[in-house]
Amino acid sequence: MTFRLIPALVGAALLLPLAAAAQQGSPAAFRACIDPSNLPFSNTAGEGIENKIAELFGRQLGLKVEYYAFPQRMGFIRNTLRYRLPGQDYRCDIVLGVPDGYDLVATTRPYYRSTYALVYPKGGPLEGVRSGQALFDLPPTVARKLRIGVYDKSPAATWLAKHGWEDQAKVYPILSADPEQYPGEIIERDLAEGKIDAAVVWGPIAGFYAKRVRGLELTVVPLKSEPGVRFDYAIAMGVRHGEPAWKATVEKLIADNQGALTAILREYNVPLVDDRGDPAP
Repeated sequence: MTFRLIPALVGAALLLPLAAAAQQGSPAAFRACIDPSNLPFSNTAGEGIENKIAELFGRQLGLKVEYYAFPQRMGFIRNTLRYRLPGQDYRCDIVLGVPDGYDLVATTRPYYRSTYALVYPKGGPLEGVRSGQALFDLPPTVARKLRIGVYDKSPAATWLAKHGWEDQAKVYPILSADPEQYPGEIIERDLAEGKIDAAVVWGPIAGFYAKRVRGLELTVVPLKSEPGVRFDYAIAMGVRHGEPAWKATVEKLIADNQGALTAILREYNVPLVDDRGDPAP
């Protein structure tokens, strides 16, 4: 999706934080830290949500966009945003998607909130399920036969265990040494091939891959948090601690472009929710 920008109006609003940023050394490029193969968020082909946001912000700042790609595993921030060899500059200056309040970075204001979602094929044994409670209300004869894919150490795994559905869970490792492994495989491969009956994954992954699978219509059911299980999270951007002027610039970009950011998220079929976990307008 292409957005019509009004550089003159936006530029005027950015003059103060950009002037302050100059005292810290004005950036020569908009340098984003990304995962090289992690759609719908980012990839080196520039096809992800974060790629689109980087392009948007780069245009508004009049800067070319550069990426430093590193697999988003343990040590991602240490090896990207916070990595600098003696006598050299940092590898990149911003992570475009982190949980609000993530303490390894200085987080901006959140720019969206999403939630985990249940994904299943239409016409299958879960047909008609439109909430988490409806899943657990299925007849025992149906429930016992289900295989629901979840990642280990995720709210989804905790949720199934809380409701006594451990036997229905097919647990996948959340971290892999294979850099080509990506979270959407649980939908694009195993759910599409009928190896599992449903999956419970983070909302942006659920929405994107539900549309990406060809020849199979999938239903996406956003889930609401409940006591003991939190499903919805606010997502912000992250910059290095100790760079208040750069953070202020990014905060202003988010505030002035919230409508465009939301449009990008909706283009990727991200389930958006409000602070109560209800669908966002």
